[in-house]
Amino acid sequence: MKATIIAIGKCKKNSPEAQIIDEYIKRSHWQLSVKEKDNSDQKSEAEFLQSSIPHGAKVIVLDERGVNLKSTELAQIISDWQTKGTSEICFLIGGADGHLQSTHDKADLILSFGKLTLPHMLMRAVLSEQIYRIQTILAGHPYHRE
Repeated sequence: MKATIIAIGKCKKNSPEAQIIDEYIKRSHWQLSVKEKDNSDQKSEAEFLQSSIPHGAKVIVLDERGVNLKSTELAQIISDWQTKGTSEICFLIGGADGHLQSTHDKADLILSFGKLTLPHMLMRAVLSEQIYRIQTILAGHPYHRE
């Protein structure tokens, strides 16, 4: 499986968040990468996000108004996609003003990580851990406990 985090804003190279993201990229059994663009106007951000979606990839848009799932539920959705032939997933993180409707329209899933507002760089770190967690759930590894 290939997973890409496509995000607005650039993470500073040696920041604590970048170190966390790098750690989960190293642990990952999937090909996990991050694609970034500097903040700009919402239309340009949407164009970047949408044009960065690989052909045939399932799209998960992160948005506070999305569904709030347990890690095991998200893992099951991704497992179902894999069973049906999906080999690539991308996660879209918008800028400070969120996503345009045209980005929502591209989504296979609109996902919320809860009602809390998190800094964008910290959200990337949390997301990279969740991608790793999904892998361990699907592999039956004891990393995830309920």
